Amino acid sequence: MPYEPPTHTVERSLRATTGAKIIAGVDEVGRGAWAGPVSVCAAVTGLRRPPTGLTDSKLLTPKRRDELAAVLGDWVTCHALGHASPEEIDELGMTAALRLAAVRALEALPVRPDAVILDGKHDYLGAPWRVRTVIKGDQSCVAVAAASVIAKVRRDAMMAELGLEHEHFGFADNAGYPSPVHRAALEEWGPTPYHRVSWSYMDALPRWQHLKKVRLTPESAALEAGGQLGFDF
Repeated sequence: MPYEPPTHTVERSLRATTGAKIIAGVDEVGRGAWAGPVSVCAAVTGLRRPPTGLTDSKLLTPKRRDELAAVLGDWVTCHALGHASPEEIDELGMTAALRLAAVRALEALPVRPDAVILDGKHDYLGAPWRVRTVIKGDQSCVAVAAASVIAKVRRDAMMAELGLEHEHFGFADNAGYPSPVHRAALEEWGPTPYHRVSWSYMDALPRWQHLKKVRLTPESAALEAGGQLGFDF
């Protein structure tokens, strides 16, 4: 399917209106998974022409994602990843866990960004960061698209490694997201230490109900519903 390549339009706007010189694109992966961390990449790209074919990672084949990630590692000015563990997601809820992962990524950069372009319409980062949210930023903004690809490839590799330890769950194929293989393994073997055991998919596992953790916040209930359906926003 044809698509418009990402541009530096938002970066140029931020430079002109705020004086920002160092601008990081930020994107996450793993929000709707049942297992594994939620991972955030922060990427600084400057205004150079992006690699051919760069776009939202969800629009790319696994092979093309891997090819682009290999190029992006040297092409970006700098990048860093931050993760929030399943335990942190269970304890904090997804919005706070996303912020934790994003702050870890941003603070791991060798330079502090003057501004951040955040994919989506919700600013889960907040002060003291200067944030510009962009719906479908992973398709339209170069820095966010780069962060999207790097985050997806790195997290998929992490989940594939976990799959070697827990071979029944198919993590190399489903990356911890809902799938028939994943669901069947949960019913047979129960959640691993890498599962988010406060999520509502646990309600369909009566044999393992004693392992479920309960979060009482309204945000948690809403996000659990998203996790049950396997959404990745």
